[in-house]
Amino acid sequence: MSFLGIVAVVGVECAKLSAQIKVRLLLAACAVGPFVFAGAMRVQSSVPADTLFGRAVTESGFAIPLVVLGFGALWPFAVIASIVAGDIFAAEDRYGTWTTVLTRSRSRGEMFAGKVLTAVGFSLAAVATLAASSVVAGALVIGRQPLVDLSGLVLPPVDAFGRVALAWIAVLPPTLGFTAVAVVVSVATRSSAAGIGLPVIVGLVMQLAAFVDGPEIIRRLLLATAFAGWHGLFAQPVYYGPLLYGSAVSAIYLVACLVVAFRLLQRRDIGR
Repeated sequence: MSFLGIVAVVGVECAKLSAQIKVRLLLAACAVGPFVFAGAMRVQSSVPADTLFGRAVTESGFAIPLVVLGFGALWPFAVIASIVAGDIFAAEDRYGTWTTVLTRSRSRGEMFAGKVLTAVGFSLAAVATLAASSVVAGALVIGRQPLVDLSGLVLPPVDAFGRVALAWIAVLPPTLGFTAVAVVVSVATRSSAAGIGLPVIVGLVMQLAAFVDGPEIIRRLLLATAFAGWHGLFAQPVYYGPLLYGSAVSAIYLVACLVVAFRLLQRRDIGR
């Protein structure tokens, strides 16, 4: 397995992604969606009061990215993670191209590393697009007023922006965890539909399990719970325990799923 081989795979995969309508539509939704939401909040009197920071969406533009962040944890982040990762391996089965790429082009290790890096890169790019769009939409449509945190402390714009940025960074580990889940499903099932759909279903089930009054240790081992780790950034005093714990759990999902996926790919009979 060579570095240049992995780079070549990444280049090919990126070229293939750039031609896919679903990828363009998802990135467009990430870029435009927050502006639509902020505009709707600006012109209507009702607000999502039952959502964290929902009452503040008309008072501070910094509440917009936080509400979008909370909504994204329900299922959009799972979609972002699986839309590419869930199809990137299964597509080779759908088109019957494994024999060609593994016997005449690159090794299994290079193919696996290149495809995983492409899937991870897309997940990061999509979340970054959604984050940037949410911050800009809040600032332009609502304004850069101070934000009241969960403890009632007024955060000046600079401090509020810094914490919002950290909150979005905090959801990257669980998003990559779901990316790895989509990868292993894609490799194991050889089905794009399963690779994209099952991680989303898993995410919804995890959300429901997180709301159930069950054992605390079970809830803390769920990827869905890790999406809420940023809440501690908006409390006084700030606490990082759930954020760090959720990142560690996400890392376990990431490594475990990728190891399983790679072993499945290694053992596959490419003639089938």
